[in-house]
Amino acid sequence: MKLKALTIATLIALGGCSTRDFLNINTNPNQLPTSTPNFVFTNALNVTATNLAGNNAGNAGQNANELGFYWAGQWSQGNGYIINTAQFAYQFTNGDFNYWDTFYDNLEDYQFVINNADANSQKFLKGPAKVMKAMIFQQLVDMYGNIPYTDALKGASVLAPKFDDQKAVYEALITSLDEAIVDLKANPFTGGFGTADIAFGGNTTRWVQFANSLKMRILIRQSRITGRDSYIKPEINKIVTEGSGFLTGYEASIGGPSFFQPAAGQLNPAYDRWGYSETGAKRALNNYPRPTQFLINTLKMNGDTLRLKRIAYATGGENSNNPGVSTKAEVAANYSGTPFGASSGYLPANTSSVGPSLLVKGDYNRAYILMTAAEVQFLLAEAKQRYSDVTLPNTAQAYFEEGIVQSFRVLGASSTGASAFKGSKVNNYDWTASTDKLAAIAYQKWVALTNFSGLEAWAEYRRTNLPVTPQSVQVPDARRPLRLFYPNTEGGSNTANVTAQGTIDVFSTRLFWDVD
Repeated sequence: MKLKALTIATLIALGGCSTRDFLNINTNPNQLPTSTPNFVFTNALNVTATNLAGNNAGNAGQNANELGFYWAGQWSQGNGYIINTAQFAYQFTNGDFNYWDTFYDNLEDYQFVINNADANSQKFLKGPAKVMKAMIFQQLVDMYGNIPYTDALKGASVLAPKFDDQKAVYEALITSLDEAIVDLKANPFTGGFGTADIAFGGNTTRWVQFANSLKMRILIRQSRITGRDSYIKPEINKIVTEGSGFLTGYEASIGGPSFFQPAAGQLNPAYDRWGYSETGAKRALNNYPRPTQFLINTLKMNGDTLRLKRIAYATGGENSNNPGVSTKAEVAANYSGTPFGASSGYLPANTSSVGPSLLVKGDYNRAYILMTAAEVQFLLAEAKQRYSDVTLPNTAQAYFEEGIVQSFRVLGASSTGASAFKGSKVNNYDWTASTDKLAAIAYQKWVALTNFSGLEAWAEYRRTNLPVTPQSVQVPDARRPLRLFYPNTEGGSNTANVTAQGTIDVFSTRLFWDVD
């Protein structure tokens, strides 16, 4: 696993050089990088964003969130490209969707920061690095189930790490986040080192709130497991007692105008992949991801047109002379989705494309979002609805309604549109009128995750089975992937431990939190 380093100044100074080339300062996975923790931490955050949204070598260029958007029923493939049978016919093997290697590579960077922060008088980086480690390990569990955890990230001392039970890893992540919070409170950023933190700019309070929000995600992910309440409720109360709160009114994100630059390899990774080049040329993949017919028609049916106009562009796409605005009039009739998995009949000119909440020409330096405040509010709403006796201060209804407000905000829509749904009698929008409160929360979270967090959307879809999205046009039966195969790279280098996990059937081998 390659450990790399950068500074913002170096990134800018190198101009047209490819970050993918100049960051590879150490090519031996079993030796420490020739850098200091602050440089490695900055680059590790950038790599995290690239793993989720950028062009990943070894994955046929595909990133982890992209797959999630598809399998959550939010995006489909644009016609004009040969249909990807791995994604849309579910014909994949252990040679496909290898996010394992890039994620563990990234984890090695964060582990280096943790191991070397004290010796370099940079203790303030230990807490943030632990938070990021927890997030990535959570994502690995949600894709693969049992994974190396206690034996992982030990370099040459453990070349064949054993696998840990996925439920045990989840519990360990809660403990790790508790430790991260202790580190964060004890070691605030000092001097000018806040510039190394391209997530929160050295704001330790926000790091603690992000840690608490991740804890809620991990806990609620387990909420449908019978008998798990006795573990989840005390942990939620511990978060409340800690007192720092959650992401509220802002997102956990990476980069932004002070980091991403108009040069090759230095753009926001989502913009770079699906949007435009540093010169403003449209990327070849710009027409590839298309909002699904189900997504667009459901938003229309519910009168949710303000968010629709931020999630998607009208047919014909973005007006290159008026960035962020559709070529055609932005009225509901001009928005048309693509059936999930359709390989013909829905050309780019006749269908909507991914909208301004994600892609606007020239907006290359937008921060890349890891977790939205809207997601957090819906986590809190579900927690209060399921466990009325937890010490969360607000009602489930209040959290639910605030989740919709925050979804409008992060999408760039007027929040007054969110308030219009109160008392509207629209199921899954108006709390009082919604007959199934948990279903309403699940639906609103699904909408709120669109264009921002595909991995979470796919995990939540598997956990709740909501909303009931159409099967791929390419698949004649009801089968859907429940997980990924362990990659052949791990099977080749860690054969005995991969084999010990038994036969994996991606259509029937459920993760521990996926009860039905």
